[in-house]
Amino acid sequence: MTNLASVPTVDAGKSVAVEPEVRRIPAAVTSERLGSLDAFRGFVMLWIIGGEGLMAGLAALGHIRVIEGVIYELSHTPWQGLRFYDCIWPSFMLMVGVSVPLSFRKRSLTQTYHQQLAHAAQRAIVLFLLGSVRESVLIGSPYLIELSSALQPIAIAYFVAFLVVRKSWRFQATLAALILAAYGLVLAFIPAPGIPAGSYQFNHNLVHWVDIALLGQIHWDRWPFASEGWGTVLSTIPTISTTLLGLLIGEFLMTQRSKQTKAKFIGSLGILCIVVGYAISPLVPVVMKMWTTSYGLASAGWACLMLLFFYWLIDIRGYRKWAFPLTVIGTNAIFIYMFSSLVHLGPMVAVFTQGISRILPNSGLLFQQVAILAVEWLILFWMYKRKIFIKA
Repeated sequence: MTNLASVPTVDAGKSVAVEPEVRRIPAAVTSERLGSLDAFRGFVMLWIIGGEGLMAGLAALGHIRVIEGVIYELSHTPWQGLRFYDCIWPSFMLMVGVSVPLSFRKRSLTQTYHQQLAHAAQRAIVLFLLGSVRESVLIGSPYLIELSSALQPIAIAYFVAFLVVRKSWRFQATLAALILAAYGLVLAFIPAPGIPAGSYQFNHNLVHWVDIALLGQIHWDRWPFASEGWGTVLSTIPTISTTLLGLLIGEFLMTQRSKQTKAKFIGSLGILCIVVGYAISPLVPVVMKMWTTSYGLASAGWACLMLLFFYWLIDIRGYRKWAFPLTVIGTNAIFIYMFSSLVHLGPMVAVFTQGISRILPNSGLLFQQVAILAVEWLILFWMYKRKIFIKA
C-alpha cells in the first residue's frame, strides 16, 4: 500500500501550475490532517494483522452466531460473490488514490513536478519490490512477480494516478471508466485456446490463460495460492480504476466545498458504483479473483461508503478520540503489513499464553491473538509517539 503512513489533507482551492518552478501555497492549505483516512486505513489493516485471528479465537469459546457471521465475512468468497474481506484490497486501492493529490499538493511546496515524478517512480519501484520480498519469504525462494497480492498492483496504480494527477477530473474519470469498460469487453469478447469468450469459470477463463502464457506453468505451479484461481497479469489492469476513483475523491476533498457536500459526493459515488456493479452482475459475475468489472464497481462502492462513515464520524462530527487506536495502525500501515508478514509472533507469545488454556479451556487461541495484536500495536504506538513513519 503506497503512502500508507501519514497523509496530509486540506480544504484547498484550485491547483496552480507546477512547471517550471515550485508552487507557492499558503501554509494553511496543508495544516489540517484528514483523520478519517488514517483511521479507515487502520481499520482495514487491523483485520489483516490479527483481527481475523481474534474473531477465530472468540469463536473457539463456543457457538456465537454474531461471531460466526463476522468470521464468514473475514474470508474471501471462493469464486462468485462479495464479502467484507473481498473489499479490503479495493479499500487500499481507493485510499492510495485519495492520498495522491493530497501528497502532491504538500510536496509542491518544496519540489518541482519532475522531482515529484522521480519520487513517485522510486516509491512505486520500492512497493513493487516489497511485494516480491513478501512473496519470496512466503514461498522460500525468489519470486519476482506476484500481482495477485496488494503491494504490486498498488505500486502500478499509484504511479498511474500520479501521472494523471494534474489532468482534469473529466480526463481522470473518463480514463477510469474506459479502463474498466475495456477490460470488461476484453473478457466478454476475446476467446483463448480452448476457452470461449465470456468465460468466467474457475481456472478456465482468459485471465488464467494469460497468466500461464506470460508467466509460465512453472511459475504458476510454484505459487501456493494457484489452486484458488487468482488472476495475476490481466486482472491487475482494472485495479487502476479504483485508485483513479480515489484520486477524484481526494481532489474533491481539496476544494472549498463544505464537508457535508464532500460527504454527499463520496456517498453518491459509492451508491452509484454499487448499483451499476450489481446491475451488470447477471451478465458479468462478481468475481474478485478475476477483478471483473462488476466486482471492481461493487467493491469500490463499498469502499467509498466505508470511507464516508469514517469521514462523517471523524472529520464532520469531530469524534476523533475513539479512533486513536486505529490511527496508530493507519499511520504506519506499510510497516506493520510487512512486519506481520515476515515476523511470526505466534510462537513467541504462545510461550506466555499457552498455560491459560489449561485453566480456561478453548481460550488459548484467543489469548494468543490478543497478545499478538497487543505487541503489534505497542510497537506502532512507540513509533507514533516518536513520529517514526515508515513510507515506501
